[in-house]
Amino acid sequence: QGGDVCVSGHDSGPVFEEQPSSLIYPEGLSEGKVTLSCQARASPTASYRWLVNGTEVPLGLDLRYTLVAGNLVIGSPDSGRDTGSYQCLAINRCGTIISRAANLKFGYLHDFPPDSRSPQTAYEGVGSFLACQPPPHYPGTLSYRWLINEFPNFIKTDDGRWFVSQVTGNLYVAKAETNDTGNYFCFTTINMDISTKSTFSKANMLTVLPDGMKSTPTIKVRFPAETYALAGHTAQLECFAYGNPVPKLRWRKVDGLMPSKAGSSLDGPTLILPDLTFDDEGVYECEAYNSEGSDKYQGRITVQAQPEWLQVMSDSEVEISSELQWTCLAAGKPRPSIRWLRNAHRGNNRIVPALEDSGMYQCVAENKHGTIYSTAELRVQVQAPDFRLNPVRKLIPAARGGQVMIECRPRAAPKPSLFWSRGTELLTNSSRVTVTPDGILWLHNISRADEGKYTCFAENYLGKANSTGHLSVRDATKIMLAPSNADINQGENVSLQCHASHDPTMDLTFTWTLNGVLLDLEENIGDLLIVNAQLSQAGIYTCMAQTVVDSASASAKLVVRGPPGPPGGLLVKNVAETSVELRWSRGYDNHSPIGKYIIMGRSSLSTEWKKMRTDPENIEGNAESTRVMGLMPWMDYEFQVIASNILGSGEPSMPSHTIRTQQAAPTVAPSGLGGGGGDRNELIVTWTPMAREYQNGDSFGYILAFRKKETTSWTVVRVPHVESSRYVYYNDSLTPYSPFEVKIKAYNRRGEGPFSQIAVVHSAEEGNINATALTAFEIQVSWEPIQQFSTNGILRGYEIRYWRQHEREAAADRVRTAGLETTARVSGLRPSTRYHVAVLAYNSAGTGPPSPRTTVTTRKPPPNRPPGNVSWKAEGSWVKVRWDNVKAMHNESAILGYKVLYKHEGQSALKVLDKAKTSVNLPLPKDNGYVVLEIRSWGEGGDGPAHEIIVSQDSGEKPRSSSRALCSVSVIQSLQPCILQRLWSYCPIIVVNVNKILCHRHILPACKHQP
Repeated sequence: QGGDVCVSGHDSGPVFEEQPSSLIYPEGLSEGKVTLSCQARASPTASYRWLVNGTEVPLGLDLRYTLVAGNLVIGSPDSGRDTGSYQCLAINRCGTIISRAANLKFGYLHDFPPDSRSPQTAYEGVGSFLACQPPPHYPGTLSYRWLINEFPNFIKTDDGRWFVSQVTGNLYVAKAETNDTGNYFCFTTINMDISTKSTFSKANMLTVLPDGMKSTPTIKVRFPAETYALAGHTAQLECFAYGNPVPKLRWRKVDGLMPSKAGSSLDGPTLILPDLTFDDEGVYECEAYNSEGSDKYQGRITVQAQPEWLQVMSDSEVEISSELQWTCLAAGKPRPSIRWLRNAHRGNNRIVPALEDSGMYQCVAENKHGTIYSTAELRVQVQAPDFRLNPVRKLIPAARGGQVMIECRPRAAPKPSLFWSRGTELLTNSSRVTVTPDGILWLHNISRADEGKYTCFAENYLGKANSTGHLSVRDATKIMLAPSNADINQGENVSLQCHASHDPTMDLTFTWTLNGVLLDLEENIGDLLIVNAQLSQAGIYTCMAQTVVDSASASAKLVVRGPPGPPGGLLVKNVAETSVELRWSRGYDNHSPIGKYIIMGRSSLSTEWKKMRTDPENIEGNAESTRVMGLMPWMDYEFQVIASNILGSGEPSMPSHTIRTQQAAPTVAPSGLGGGGGDRNELIVTWTPMAREYQNGDSFGYILAFRKKETTSWTVVRVPHVESSRYVYYNDSLTPYSPFEVKIKAYNRRGEGPFSQIAVVHSAEEGNINATALTAFEIQVSWEPIQQFSTNGILRGYEIRYWRQHEREAAADRVRTAGLETTARVSGLRPSTRYHVAVLAYNSAGTGPPSPRTTVTTRKPPPNRPPGNVSWKAEGSWVKVRWDNVKAMHNESAILGYKVLYKHEGQSALKVLDKAKTSVNLPLPKDNGYVVLEIRSWGEGGDGPAHEIIVSQDSGEKPRSSSRALCSVSVIQSLQPCILQRLWSYCPIIVVNVNKILCHRHILPACKHQP
């Protein structure tokens, strides 16, 4: 730096205000620029250099590199030449510092290979997956979506049946359905710092064949057995299972409480834990379950951390030849290593400073997750003694009989020799005088004779200096009325008095402390008034009377009597079916003997604490154990103990650990026994599932016994699921509406409970109900009218209940008719789906028994594509419109014809033409207006989506209104969907110049071309 010297008090070394950050630049984008930031605060202003992979960047030699106020700008970035690790150096005459490393890398996402993908077959009710096989890319993180048949029909994953792994990109279906047949495309997106790119695969053809078996869950998508994640970042664990019915998912932390930050992801296929901390480490479990069973999988999250400063360096000015040791501490996992830099070169943290050691020092902490820098400036001082900035105090007050400290702190380097004089007398150590090695003068047991001038002398090899102060002796401060000990009950008031004498030339202040902690008081008075005293206010109160020269203090003890403190060490022992033993240790009695204890408890079914029954019923104050009675078997409990005395009940103890009582056989029978209805030759029995508090053990189920009325032998069946609420008995010889006696009891691992009261249930009655599929979304139901109804009222109508094949009847949807009609239509159904249907009559008192149920399967859905390749030709006052046939796929209903709806401009009513052919002739209006058409296919499954076009007499591109312009777009062989999507933002109607198709925004898929 040309021999320049860093001027103390004027110059300052560089300190970074902005450092370069790592960047991923799109490969192949050679027209752009990369800017790496670097700005430092310095006096004089810093100059800059740059390193790449430790080598100097050739600024001025390579025109692609430009320095803009410290920032490095790279023109026409190239992955072969410019990939690397960049660091900035900031330099002035006080020293040099080096920035953190910034990595410049180049990102890319290649297109999927053009090869066709092999078709796949799945079976209805069985899980399957389609592999994405993403193309080469950098960086490694992509986002994935899948679309079916055409853009933008993206798969929706919110129903739990579908899952797209964001790790592999694969598409999973827990339970395939026949209408899942179709072409599937993996749509993948890469996000870089300055751009985003997407591409999609060739079609994956999936065919679903009928089957329909139920199955237990099997976890197919598993998160790693060991996941390493960074503190402060987000961890995501994926878990998805095949099964029929579709499995539900739930997560738990095996070795602790699940963090609340997981939120709603606890019930989804991806567990999301944001802002990780070390408390989040542990083993996590995913469980998939349905009515057929469950499957579990576990894996561990280990949290690591980038380096983080616990203690950083600070700028230092040291005397020449003194000793200096820099200290910096960093936390991180793995533990960071520490190295030192001086002016951007390897240095040391322990030095005996010479003049040439002045400069910029950096502490560098690094582990495999990152590197951090701490910067400080060292200035080595050389100076003769100088008192101008820090003279001895001019007036030094002191109390008679007390002591005083007088400081002597001149600026000097190296450290000077120090000595004191009073007047002309040199002071040395004695019983009343102490001079410390660092030059501090102490005077003890001060009297009036000690008043006078005191001078400190400082000397080193560069020179001498001195400074003088005057000692003034004052009267001592004394406590005249000290506070007295007091003993009160909680809630009472007490006054502690404190009076003092002091030198009248000085101000006196009072402070109070409780057990050594300063109290925040509004007034500066000696007396302390405590109102409504609490237990926490008991202790040693100290009053301190204070002037600027001395202080005096006195203390008193305040005892506050109150209810007992919480008992400690609560343990649960000897756990039985309906009782447990509790033990605890006594808490503080708060100066009033404990009279008795009560036990509080709560089960896992309630959040409310209740008083528990104990043996003995009354627990004496000297007891430290009891037995809790009257508990429910196989139930989770926690307990608290509360002590009381004559002053009241205290705070409860900490809750015990949760325990589960032992199992026992059920003691009550299920309720709500009934039934009836169903199909011919069926006896349906229903009951209310047993609540958790009555189950008394695991391996729980029901034993059902039934017999035809007036017969002797019982038929007994076991129903092994706790959530079961019905049983269907089928027998060809069952006569309609026969009375049966039924009874039920519960069982578990420990035995059987008592039978319920006998109920009478009738087998299914005769009846006739028919259901016919009209379309993919609508059925027609017809039934025979009932001959008589109950005496409770007049028949008001019928209720139709319908539910899907694998659903429970309790979840059925309902439609009511009014009057005596015996047919009705039910719409809004799913295509290609099997439904159960039953009919019930109702009046003002409610519904009657259900009819025998019937089943119906809705038709296949209509094709979800509108007619394509639409063209027209105007001839005089007529226009001929043509379109291509819509071809139905094997999972779609056949096309029986086309519906053409049209209207002239200004008309509101649509006219309908039903055509079997793929063309139509229409009249054109004479006023050169427009004809608006909708063309759609129709068949057994219903109407397909419409293709809307607008035609005019001159076939020109005349706008429909002043605010809706037409836009002309040339079509290349394969129009990318994302291009069309952008065009919608410029105009609401697009004319695509391939056979002059016009597309409205709301029928965007009609304009899409398959990739």
